[in-house]
Amino acid sequence: MDLWQAAVLGVVEGLTEFLPVSSTGHLTIVERLMGMKTDSASLTAFTAVIQVGAILAAVLYFRTDIVRIVVGWVRGLFRPAHRGDFDYKFGWYVILGSIPIGVAGVVGKSLIESVLRSLWFVVAGLLLWSVVIWLAEKYASQRRTELDVGWRDALFVGVAQVIALVPGVSRSGATISAGLVRGLDRVTATRLSFFLGIPALAAAGVYELKDAVATGGIGWLPTLVGTVVSFLVAYAAVAWFLRFVTKHSLTTFIWYRVPLGILLAVLLLTGTIDAT
Repeated sequence: MDLWQAAVLGVVEGLTEFLPVSSTGHLTIVERLMGMKTDSASLTAFTAVIQVGAILAAVLYFRTDIVRIVVGWVRGLFRPAHRGDFDYKFGWYVILGSIPIGVAGVVGKSLIESVLRSLWFVVAGLLLWSVVIWLAEKYASQRRTELDVGWRDALFVGVAQVIALVPGVSRSGATISAGLVRGLDRVTATRLSFFLGIPALAAAGVYELKDAVATGGIGWLPTLVGTVVSFLVAYAAVAWFLRFVTKHSLTTFIWYRVPLGILLAVLLLTGTIDAT
């Protein structure tokens, strides 16, 4: 991989990680257009590692909230009187909601790195999950705020995060939709999505790092370039998206997802590009 290719993939990752358009789907498309073998283990590892850049951007953006939650959780561990505090309970919710994706990622690693890297899964994810996003927005009550979040909400959203292992679905699209289904307002659902994404994607990046930089793999320098670019672009994307969801519906992104899915299907059917 050339450094300019790593930089391009970093931009794609940073722009799409937190938007409901599927970062993995977009990375798979761009990698294929560059002539890369998308079911390569080292390329899959590179994709996972540069996500860490986007996650670090989210950590920086939410640093005040994260420190408050961590301090509250630790305080509750050692001081029973604080176990009724929201931050203590929310810390456990994040841990609980992260378990499903952790188990699925380890158990389904071979499937994620091979079969699911086909662009046909990207097509299916983009089109079918657009229907879910539309239904979630249409019927969501949005009556519950962040203070109303409970362990059932975290677990439900965490399970939805597993579905996002299918490229094209979108992790944020799946988790925010799940939050809306649970009656959370859009901003709360988005924040919960981000908090659950931080441990999940960080763990995946660390786990795959050895394969990305191994001899014969992508290498240290392209991986570093992709990660740094991803961080810089993602920080701006997070700030923009949080402002966007305060006033706009996620259905706005359907007008992008569906045409992209249809275009990709046409390119595959005509043999313009290969699925893997």
